[in-house]
Amino acid sequence: QVQLVESGGGLVQPGGSLRLSCAASGSISSLYDMGWYRQAPGQQRELVAAINSGGTTNLADSVKGRFTISRDNAKNTVYLQMNSLKPEDTAVYYCSYQTIGATYWGQGTQVTVSS
Repeated sequence: QVQLVESGGGLVQPGGSLRLSCAASGSISSLYDMGWYRQAPGQQRELVAAINSGGTTNLADSVKGRFTISRDNAKNTVYLQMNSLKPEDTAVYYCSYQTIGATYWGQGTQVTVSS
């Protein structure tokens, strides 16, 4: 089993920054991909950023230049640094851990960008 616990969400003004963290525990391997998804009200869940075991990253076009994903394999933790936040970034952000046979999800953390 795999458990993912996100933290770092909250309310921030437009142009501000937040750093999300996701701590993984259980049957974890650094060989698998981790990522961040988000879901706004009435919208489908979408990929925000992903990182593989080698550190190669993939970011959605809407966040390129503003968000950075990183991981610390020694701590089984993945981070999402979010800068220059916009109101349209408002959503519940979910951490994911992708194995060959399954995708595991955290419980989500709310990010609200509003003045």
